[in-house]
Amino acid sequence: MIGVLVSGEGTNLQALIDAGLPVLAVASSKPGVRALERAERAGIRSATFPLEEYLDRDARDEAMAGWLEGNSVSLVVCAGYMQLLRPCFLDRFPRRVVNVHPALLPAFPGAHPVEDTLAAGVLETGATVHLVDEGVDTGPVLRQEKAPVLPGDTVETLRSRVQALEHRLLPEVVRELIGEARTSASSLTVVSRKARGS
Repeated sequence: MIGVLVSGEGTNLQALIDAGLPVLAVASSKPGVRALERAERAGIRSATFPLEEYLDRDARDEAMAGWLEGNSVSLVVCAGYMQLLRPCFLDRFPRRVVNVHPALLPAFPGAHPVEDTLAAGVLETGATVHLVDEGVDTGPVLRQEKAPVLPGDTVETLRSRVQALEHRLLPEVVRELIGEARTSASSLTVVSRKARGS
């Protein structure tokens, strides 16, 4: 059911695996990253889709979407995936692509939210799980949780605190989304049976 997109360490992928969620496939934008080792250790199929091997982003995202669908993926989770997804990918998984971001969106979107949080001098940050659209961290928020910014925090200490939130929050939200999808599928099945019996 779940396909995970990664680009690096894969700690959020590991959180999904540790939570016992049905991760069927892992797609990486980079070869040789730690996330791929985590997938292999868990016995999960994986593939790499480096942009330089494709004509353009659309071609790469079409190939990646096709591979995920071929592995029975119906929900896509971006877990440290550092590239924007093209409409051709999002259209294949409508409202079924989620991302986790280490800030309280809409504050501090983009690639360096922890650094941006510290530079802004705010007293509070957190983690956000949101639906993915074509923008940079602009999709509808599904859930957020706050964390304090403490005096003397560094990028490393603050990132560690926020990651702990991400590792708990992301599996919780994904589990709820799977439950909703299964409930919807069951409802459709019941309606279909009634229709045939009427």
